[in-house]
Parts: sequence; C-alpha cells; structure tokens
Amino acid sequence: MSFSSTAKEELIRLPFGRNCCLLAELSALTATSASLGFQGWQRFLITFEVENHALARRIFRILKNGMGLSPTLQFVQHARFGGRRTCVLTVPDTDAPALLTLLGMAEERDGAFSLKRTTPSVKLNRQCCRRAYLRGAWLGAGAMANPDRGYHMEWVCGDENQAALIRKCLKSGGLSPASYERRGSTVLYLNHAQDVADALALMGASAAVMSMENIRATRQMRGKATRAANCDEHNSERMLTAAQAQKEAILRLSIEPGLHSLPPALDELARLRLEHDELSLAELGEMMNPPVGKSGVNHRMRRLMELAARYAPGEEQHADTD
Repeated sequence: MSFSSTAKEELIRLPFGRNCCLLAELSALTATSASLGFQGWQRFLITFEVENHALARRIFRILKNGMGLSPTLQFVQHARFGGRRTCVLTVPDTDAPALLTLLGMAEERDGAFSLKRTTPSVKLNRQCCRRAYLRGAWLGAGAMANPDRGYHMEWVCGDENQAALIRKCLKSGGLSPASYERRGSTVLYLNHAQDVADALALMGASAAVMSMENIRATRQMRGKATRAANCDEHNSERMLTAAQAQKEAILRLSIEPGLHSLPPALDELARLRLEHDELSLAELGEMMNPPVGKSGVNHRMRRLMELAARYAPGEEQHADTD
C-alpha cells in the first residue's frame, strides 16, 4: 500500500466530530466525488462514486447517522478498466432535497423547491470545520508522493470556488499552496517537507506525520552518509595524487644528489614515502622515530619537494645555460 493510501486509511478511521464538521467534510466529498442528476420536475438524484470501499462506508455513515438520510450502497464492476470495482452511493429523490438544502445548493420558498447552484456552499467559520473540509477534499480528490522519493501533496479542484475554499483552509493553518492547471482543473499543491507534514497534522493524520518524520530522518542520514563517502573518496584521490607526486620527486632526489646526502629527518621521511605511497602524512608521521605530528611531516615534505624542484629537468637545463 502506498504512503498516500495509508494516510487516507488513517483519516477515514477518524471518529466523527460535531455536526458542523460532518457537514463541512460531506460538502467537500460532494464537490469531489458526487454528481447531481435530474429525474423530472423537482426530482433530483445525488450519486457518490468512489473506489475506496472504506471511504464509501464513511460517506454512508455520514449520510445515514449524521444527516438522517437513507442512502443505498452498491458495487459496480467495470469490465473495460481491468475489472476495476467502484462503490456507488445513491441518495434517492425523497432525501435529495434535504441534502441539497443542507449543502446550500437549494432552497424552499413559498412551498416550491428550487436549485440555487450545482456545487456545495457551506460556511467554514470555525477552524474545526476548515480542517474537516480540507480532509474531505483530500480524501475525495487528493494524493501525495511517497516521502522516501520526494515531498508533494495536492488537491485537485473541480472549479475555482472549491480551489478558493481549500486555499482558505490551508492558509488558516499557516500554509500557502501553489497551483497549476491540469486538464481543465486547478491543482493546489505543497512541495516542502514541513508543509506536507503540517497539512497531514491539520487534517488529523498524526500517525502519518510520525511515519513521514521517520522517513525524513532516514533520508537525511542517508544523504549525510553519501556526502561523507563522496568527500572521503575525493580526499583519498587527492591524497593518492599528492603521494604519487611526492614519490616521483623523492626518486629524483635519490638519483641526484642521493638520499644519503639529506638531513636525517628528511632522509627518514623520504624512505618512508617510497615504501608507503598509500599512507597519509599523518600516518607517515606515526611511523617515524620518534613520531612526528602532521604539521611537522608536512613541513618536512615541503622541504623535500623544494629540494627535488632544484633537480627537475627544466631546472638543470636552466643551470647549464647560466
């Protein structure tokens, strides 16, 4: 199961809150997962279609226990899409007017029932209602990337009104989503790790937040280890290159004027370098008698390189011309 699916399962299992929060969550689910059908004069049919069976049961419970309606639930097998099975909840025409009125989509005036709009319109004055709306919108038309690969969380909005409501809910939680257009729909998204974690917490997915933080800590440790390994590899290459240059310089000294002509401290270091070209200067210093620190070895090696430079081919030719 993907990380997004796991987070959604956690949100679906959350207990129901106040009636106002139930209405806010149902409003978002209606905007993202429901369709409105006409069956004749003042007869409407509301249909919810979702793939997640647990989400279908949650919508069913909200409609039945929270709103006092009598929806029907059935499963539909789609042969054209690899046998994909979806859940279809239907609010019959006898209950549809009550639901449309609760969602601010219709009103009854002078005994006549009239439709005002085709999308829900509820007030989100309380923070708990905004959190519930955000949760419903993400359950209905949201997704997120696996934190092990990257940080991205999005809400697909059917129209600008819904995008404005989701943006309002996110901003009330201190989040500023970016947006882009995808196939005629506005997509609001967050792509920073802390923003995604805050959004999950805002909706109530505390276990998902903890799991994400563990993944983020693992990624950071893995990144540090990779950087350290790359740094060590680079330093090793530099050390071996420098050691090779030192060895070549000492070989020139061994030919002329000869290592025996060097001061004892330089002679000892030169012979150690010729025997151990894979060791660092600090390791060479530990092998000397008595042991010498890295700075002392570095100073002596500099003197050896300066002496070797006097006997380089170019320097010899220059001396002959003088």
